[in-house]
Amino acid sequence: CFSSSRRRGLFIGNDSMQPPSNIIYLASKSPRRRELLKQIGVHYELLMTRDHAPRIDVDESPLDNETAHVYVQRVVKLKAESALRVMRQRRLTPRPILTADTTVALDGQILGKPVDKADARRMLARLSGQSHQVLTAVAVVANDEIRQVLTTSFVTFASLDEDEIKQYVETGEPMDKAGAYAVQGLAAKYISKLSGSYSGVMGLPLYETAALLRQCGVQI
Repeated sequence: CFSSSRRRGLFIGNDSMQPPSNIIYLASKSPRRRELLKQIGVHYELLMTRDHAPRIDVDESPLDNETAHVYVQRVVKLKAESALRVMRQRRLTPRPILTADTTVALDGQILGKPVDKADARRMLARLSGQSHQVLTAVAVVANDEIRQVLTTSFVTFASLDEDEIKQYVETGEPMDKAGAYAVQGLAAKYISKLSGSYSGVMGLPLYETAALLRQCGVQI
């Protein structure tokens, strides 16, 4: 795995080199990322850092004055480091590990996952009639190095009235999504423009992810 102008690496160990493989570990609960990996023919096994002992949590709280670009890259790096520790502690077969993180930013402010329905309504009211950024960072750990790529897309919402926002929130779709919406779901009827990576807005930019995996020895 090698770095480029778009990828930053971190050396974090001295394990033996991993042979080329067509199987990776996916350290993500997101069903959307699973579907997207299957779409491009990537075989994976789930590596959950929080569901089984030893449990390793990642604090995803933004730091004071942290920009969305810095935030999403920092969090995905923390996720990758945690997943690598879990793989070692559980003595799993060494394989490349993929992690990802997506955040929404409006006027420089990070919009995470809503804490409740009222929070979701507030977020959607802010996004109504506005353009915002969707940033997705992807990290791959291979041969004890972390390599990252960041994509930035721009999404524009049509103007939404209170009833539309309330009806959408009541579907439950916004509740576990950054920015309180799913581009691949019901929210699609409210999106008037998207510039960038559609799959990146979903949670995993496929072109960049495929390139990163190939560079790290994954056969796809």
